[in-house]
Amino acid sequence: MNAAELFVKCLEAEGVEYIFGLPGEENAHFLMALEKSSIQFIITRHEQTASFMAETYGKLTGRAGVCLATLGPGATNLVTGVASANSDRAPMVVITGQADVKRQHKESHQHIDVVSMFRPVTKWAQPVIHPDNIPEMVRTAFKLAQREKPGACHIELPDDIAAMPARKEPININYLRRSVADDKIIDIAWEVIRSAKYPLILAGNGAIRTRASKMLREFSKLTGIGVISTFMGKGCVSRHAPECMFTIGLKTKNLANAAIEKADTIITIGYDLVEYHPATWNKWGDKKIVHIDFLPAVVDSSYQLAAEVVGDVAHTLWMLNERVKADPIHFDLPHLKRTRELLQYKFEQYRNDDTEGIIRPQKVLYDVREAMGPEDIVLSDVGSHKMWIAQYYHCDEPNTCLIPNGFCSMGCALPGAIAAKLVYPERRVMAICGDGGFLMNVQDLETAVRLGLNIVVMIWVDNGYNLIEWKQQLEFGHNTDVSFLNPDFVKLAEAFGCAGFKVDNSRDLAATIEEAFSQNRPSLIAIPIDYRENERLTEQLQIVV
Repeated sequence: MNAAELFVKCLEAEGVEYIFGLPGEENAHFLMALEKSSIQFIITRHEQTASFMAETYGKLTGRAGVCLATLGPGATNLVTGVASANSDRAPMVVITGQADVKRQHKESHQHIDVVSMFRPVTKWAQPVIHPDNIPEMVRTAFKLAQREKPGACHIELPDDIAAMPARKEPININYLRRSVADDKIIDIAWEVIRSAKYPLILAGNGAIRTRASKMLREFSKLTGIGVISTFMGKGCVSRHAPECMFTIGLKTKNLANAAIEKADTIITIGYDLVEYHPATWNKWGDKKIVHIDFLPAVVDSSYQLAAEVVGDVAHTLWMLNERVKADPIHFDLPHLKRTRELLQYKFEQYRNDDTEGIIRPQKVLYDVREAMGPEDIVLSDVGSHKMWIAQYYHCDEPNTCLIPNGFCSMGCALPGAIAAKLVYPERRVMAICGDGGFLMNVQDLETAVRLGLNIVVMIWVDNGYNLIEWKQQLEFGHNTDVSFLNPDFVKLAEAFGCAGFKVDNSRDLAATIEEAFSQNRPSLIAIPIDYRENERLTEQLQIVV
């Protein structure tokens, strides 16, 4: 057994199913070892898409997704997706090849210090300097990547070390319970909550982890406290629950902001400041904040705490539920009921909208929501469509609408949909992209075709970088030229071997979505989108509160 074979053996012990990536000269020994293993190597058409696939796998499973690249340009191409996983709290293990150790000390073909490059965007990054270190390093990478808060870890395997003899064996994996908060701090947090007049829950990315959503749903139902989620907390409570106040996160105000402004106590659960800064919802610092999370709160002048509960979020919520049951309290919050009713009206306002030549975002998302079941998965790319999805697409279950909102990289939705379909082949999976983001990683339509995955990619076509245009208009009153030309998307889809559709009339959209999902191959739907609604949305939001 050589070091590369030992490495693969350790990955098998970790339960790795897929590795996403590209072959290269300096990872050749690793690929030869992988060929003999139970792990499926998914060849992608760009290293960035490999890292996005690994990120989505990690988000959906809670287990580290794995991506692979060679040295130099292969490794640099991974960086965007790795940074995205680390910022959006997705467990990932990154493996890169490297030049022989004996040539690393001098100027050498394709050699750069990859480990130093990855350290700012990972939880841990190290090179293998001896075959005997591999079992400890692989176990460390997976343990750190999957431990709260999850993120990316990197291991570099030089080509000459990969070929060396190896004698070690994988390290046994012990799955241990997370640490939990002390009873006394739970009592303090409960007293702050009980004394509130207008409490509100702000649920973030950590609220959709295993069991956390279940306990949160019980807590909100027992107390009557409304739940607003961040973009990455969608589905923590069902959209049908009376306590669901849907989503917050736009920089401009909306109805959810009206609810949060009235609140005197905010209970943050699994909340990451990277998503939606507290200065946007606690501008005057007048809210009592109860911080419930896996880690201590980040110090911020707009996020000063009345109670800080650090430990497993699901267990913390269970402890609070026990207190509610022992000493019941149910808040009467009629203003939340009124706000919820107004929001529900907004969501259905354009259900029968009939337009030709251009389609409103509200109508598109109504039809998408109707087409997708409770467990089906929508993945948003980054652009103006992301803001509309956040406001108008709501969920029954956690991890059924994936919106990147930490690193926010364009080009993530198509590769993410490929990974989602591998994880859940029985579910419908749709990627919604702008034309700008879609064309950043269009090449991996071929990967979806090669794998025979029936995913649907919906493209909102406006021939420009509309989110930038929208924000420039808001700040400066005009915008720079952000327009571009597009291909014929139907012909492009067909050239890749996909089914292609173009929908010009809103009345045809629902039927086209069903037809796309009935194909036994990937499908692409191009929609001319009416982004004039951006300005109308902004006007509506500005007069809400």
